[in-house]
Amino acid sequence: MSIIKGRVWIFDDNVDTDQILPGYAMAEDFSTLSRYAMAGSKIPDFPKLVQQGDIIVAGKNFGCGSSREQAPVALKEAKVSLIIASSFARIFRRNSINIGLPVMLADIRDCVRQGDVIEVDIEQGTICLGDQTLAGKALSNNILMTIKAGGLINRVRQELKLGNFN
Repeated sequence: MSIIKGRVWIFDDNVDTDQILPGYAMAEDFSTLSRYAMAGSKIPDFPKLVQQGDIIVAGKNFGCGSSREQAPVALKEAKVSLIIASSFARIFRRNSINIGLPVMLADIRDCVRQGDVIEVDIEQGTICLGDQTLAGKALSNNILMTIKAGGLINRVRQELKLGNFN
């Protein structure tokens, strides 16, 4: 799980939750949210084009706007495996981690192109593009444990089952 390999989708700065999941899709069931992922963005047909394991690379302030937790759910349901941005809106980052969608800090948008395939080690914070290695911020052990459990609810259930209350 610590190595994620996928095709890159490039997005700009300040991608807000209305672009990630338009308001008209808010009443949809979680299982159908993938149909609307990034539908308000510069790539409105993203749900038809995205493939299992693809990686979003964006600039600053990804996920700004409202605190709707459905926005990262839509991306996860669309099979996005990782989001890399130079910064995230705090609540979007937290919501992503809580549902088990990895988000990594790295300023690489100008280093990659749409469609590039990158390999990311979220434990080490390294991003490989061909023979080039780019630096990102490794995920903390606490966040890795939550991601590996499939989200915060799953992690709490596992810890309660094991009797780990630390």
